[in-house]
Amino acid sequence: MNAVEPSAAAIAEDPITPAASAAPYPGRLREALTALSEACESGNFNASETASFTISDILDTAAGVSGELDDGSDDSQDASRSGASEVLLREVLEFLSRPSSISNQMALDALSLVLPKPVAKLGARMGRCRDVAAAILKFFVTNCNPRDMLSILCEALDAPMELPNGLSSFVLLLDALAKVFTLIQRRHIEQVKVALPVVLKVMHATVSECVEEHGSAAVDLFNAAHGVGKAIQEMCISMFNKNKDLCAILGLYSLQNIALVSRSRQQDILSACGSVVFQSFRFLKTSGFTYRGLLTGSDVTAATVELSKEEDADFMEHFSFAMDGAALSVVWTLMHDDKDMSKYAGEELELAVKEVQGNHMEKWEAINMLKYVLSSIHYPWIIKSHSLNLMLILSGEDHVEEINNHVDFTCFAHRIFETLKAIESVMIAAPMALVRKKAFAALKKVISMVPSSQRFDILHGLVNNSTSPALTAILLDLVRQEVSRESRQADNDCIEDEGFRGNGLPRWASHALELVELILRPPEGGPPCLPDHSEQDLRTGEVIGTGRRRRAAPRLYILDSFRLPSLATSPAHVISALNLLRFILIIDSRGQRSAKLFRKETLHKVHSEWLTPLRPIAEQIQLENEKDADEITKQIVCMLNLVQLVLYRCIELVEEKMKGC
Repeated sequence: MNAVEPSAAAIAEDPITPAASAAPYPGRLREALTALSEACESGNFNASETASFTISDILDTAAGVSGELDDGSDDSQDASRSGASEVLLREVLEFLSRPSSISNQMALDALSLVLPKPVAKLGARMGRCRDVAAAILKFFVTNCNPRDMLSILCEALDAPMELPNGLSSFVLLLDALAKVFTLIQRRHIEQVKVALPVVLKVMHATVSECVEEHGSAAVDLFNAAHGVGKAIQEMCISMFNKNKDLCAILGLYSLQNIALVSRSRQQDILSACGSVVFQSFRFLKTSGFTYRGLLTGSDVTAATVELSKEEDADFMEHFSFAMDGAALSVVWTLMHDDKDMSKYAGEELELAVKEVQGNHMEKWEAINMLKYVLSSIHYPWIIKSHSLNLMLILSGEDHVEEINNHVDFTCFAHRIFETLKAIESVMIAAPMALVRKKAFAALKKVISMVPSSQRFDILHGLVNNSTSPALTAILLDLVRQEVSRESRQADNDCIEDEGFRGNGLPRWASHALELVELILRPPEGGPPCLPDHSEQDLRTGEVIGTGRRRRAAPRLYILDSFRLPSLATSPAHVISALNLLRFILIIDSRGQRSAKLFRKETLHKVHSEWLTPLRPIAEQIQLENEKDADEITKQIVCMLNLVQLVLYRCIELVEEKMKGC
């Protein structure tokens, strides 16, 4: 039996305030405590169990009544209820601190089984309730079997609690759990595997429900979770030759928490949560994780393999955001200017980035790691913005194609496509123009790193899966740039090789025609969709139709900073497709390349199936929109004027070539 903690006794000796002495709960509680004491002294187990449940019910009912009265109450009422809660908690602590109670293990065990949850709920009240509740929980942890207390606390944590008071209750229970970990003498991993799933479940549930008003309480919860990690760290350090499994668990737990903290909806997440994230970095170092391993995800993979035994499958499911956390740990280091963090990370991170940049396989791994952050709707824009900064840093030099052409890209193709889609989601949805521009720069940079032999397949997939006409227009413009680049290279080299068609026409030109057909003659049939189909403006959320308008959701933002049309359903993609076709027609008509790509059958198909059906549709929509005088229809008319201008030029070029066939 351990001695009573002095701090607990000191708190118990404080005079009981009379704030709510008239309430029925204190009297009933004293009677139940007396009944428990008598039952334990007589050895009546059934009576002691009944008395302990009565005590728990009294505290739980009092906590529930106080919680119901919280909404809409003034400060004086809050103080009164806090005083009443403090009275009850002090009664319990005073009972536990008596020499007769300390010597009666039956009473302690009976109360430890049922009191942690209601005590934690009452401890969420204002005033000194939290201090008294913490002293009670600490008393149980110190004087009861640690393994029993671990199960009891996990059960209390697993019980549903309503915010915001639930946050403070969870903090008290997590603090007590951390103290239990430090007292466990053997079978550490087994006990950790029991507790961590419950802790992470609480973290996940509460972070998703926390709003900005819960700011300080949410940070307290993050610090309490850190306390659990610190206790596991002490286990790792104290064990001879550091147990690899336990260190791997600590590393994954830290990464999971970094990801969860990064989802916090605090207004200033940098100042509110930066210190919490920084503290977790120390755990990663204890676990043997390095910045290079975090950048590429190799440390997470190694830890997962270490722990992914058949019997641990359910346990591993609780670290589902570990990859997110690995990428975020590097992003947090880059965006946080704290001197301590710079001292900790500094040269180590800079060296890791240089090493990854010098290894093309690891560079692709690192770039693909950032898709976890960019594709998620849960991380704030400031974190996504810094993730794009990291992506641009990792991509490195401007001229990487020559090297990448000798790299086996097959194993990365699927993942890099997912990464590019994640970048696109930022381009479309980011509310700040600077972030959208940064995403566009990252998109171009990453696409340029793909070997030219496989770049078209990537772009074709992006165009085929695009739901935003403005984004499709951007992608088609990138295709046009590839055609132009290869055309200039052919002109400069004046040679024929396997990189070009036999006539010197860029290989990309024939590929590009496939994309033009995809836009001008969609696979689902009919002409391309123009803004007479009640389509949505991604900036205003309004539906655009022929002279009519209605509201639509959701509100998104589009790339006005790229000099693209502001209408999500504008004919931007059609204009880009026509411009790409016009560009290819001009290239095909130059010098010795004349009439090499566009055979008679191809020209007839382009003229009759791609271009001619589009002309009357554009003219009709323009005439109908000219009847309205609002700003939106004026924009539509301007865009349709441009469609017709490029369309007529394409028709002229095709007809000229048809005459020569």
